[in-house]
Amino acid sequence: MEYILSPSLLACDFSDIEQELQQLKEAGVEWVHLDVMDGHFVENISFGAPVIRSIRKKTDLFFDVHLMVVEPGRFIKQFAEAGANLISFHVEATDQVTETIDKIHSFGCKAGVVCSPDTDVEEILRYADQVELLLIMCVQPGFGAQTYLEQSTAKIARARQYLTANGLSTYLEVDGGVNMSTLKTVLKAGADVIVAGNAAFSGGNIVANVEALRKAGEKE
Repeated sequence: MEYILSPSLLACDFSDIEQELQQLKEAGVEWVHLDVMDGHFVENISFGAPVIRSIRKKTDLFFDVHLMVVEPGRFIKQFAEAGANLISFHVEATDQVTETIDKIHSFGCKAGVVCSPDTDVEEILRYADQVELLLIMCVQPGFGAQTYLEQSTAKIARARQYLTANGLSTYLEVDGGVNMSTLKTVLKAGADVIVAGNAAFSGGNIVANVEALRKAGEKE
């Protein structure tokens, strides 16, 4: 099946990011995933708006920005102005979900809501008609190179069933543990946007990695 590949720049070589972005373009990639971690909502720290603003100067790729931060509404303006095209945030991180969605839209960005593995998928489905993307985390947020959690498959399938039943064109994105072994599982369950970190950047041959992921998807 056709799907959008959104390689996670958390796995790229930042010392050579311009070249790696160029390889992604050569491979036909249109989205990149940018994981923003604050050291509070998750234990790790990654990068913020200034880094994204710098990356934006090097590419016109679609910026799929995933906020793993406490009270994400505080930061929407700066990430929108840094060049985000889509901003997604965790429903666990705020009690102002609808207000945050509205704020994202007010800056001209697409909005997404995210659920962590321990959160019932219904917590994001209730916002499915308000956003452009639902994101299901298939590992605990905050670190790369984790193993896909099998219970994620049922959540993806439930989300796809809900979107189809309600006639919604909302994207269904999955993030965490997706590689050549698990790609078929998440596609079959109904995902149509795939975040891949190591699977896209490992070995330094990005074009070949992307082609391999595409071929695996075509077999579904």
